[in-house]
Amino acid sequence: MALNLCASSPKCKWVSSNPSMMLDSSPKSSSFSSCSNKIKMASTLTLTTSKSNMRRSVRSTRLLSVRCSLETAGPTVTVGQVTEVNKDTFWPIVNAAADKTVVLDMYTQWCGPCKVMAPRFQELSEKYLDVVFLKLDCNQENKPLAKELGIRVVPTFKILKDNKVVKEVTGAKFDDLVAAIEAVRSS
Repeated sequence: MALNLCASSPKCKWVSSNPSMMLDSSPKSSSFSSCSNKIKMASTLTLTTSKSNMRRSVRSTRLLSVRCSLETAGPTVTVGQVTEVNKDTFWPIVNAAADKTVVLDMYTQWCGPCKVMAPRFQELSEKYLDVVFLKLDCNQENKPLAKELGIRVVPTFKILKDNKVVKEVTGAKFDDLVAAIEAVRSS
């Protein structure tokens, strides 16, 4: 189930396909800047269908996918998933992420080490829900962005904070990538 967070209106709202559901955000939430609105994205959400089911639902707390529209008619990032970007969508997403940590996987379709790292990168996106995970296919179409970001080898992982590249990991070095993410998150 996905709950959509609408950022296109002046007042952001939780949008759900089931109006009888009650949404309870845990105190472990983090702010996410989108357009001119501040949005709270909960890292854990408790779903309660009715008062009579309250006891059962408390025991079955689920992590829900929260989608946040980063621009009125622009790209969408899903928490806990890797989002494919291109030369047109990359900077709007990074700008909307504001002070959030952004990790970009720069890969190519033909790269063997890139294919090995892809599922592990997805696992990281599921683990670090306060980090935005993006991937960029460094094909001919996205060559200008890859050149702007200074890619020399694939895979290359760029870690951004406040719209600036603060760390880089080249090659299929999973432990180095985890250490770099941890360092940027704690700074």
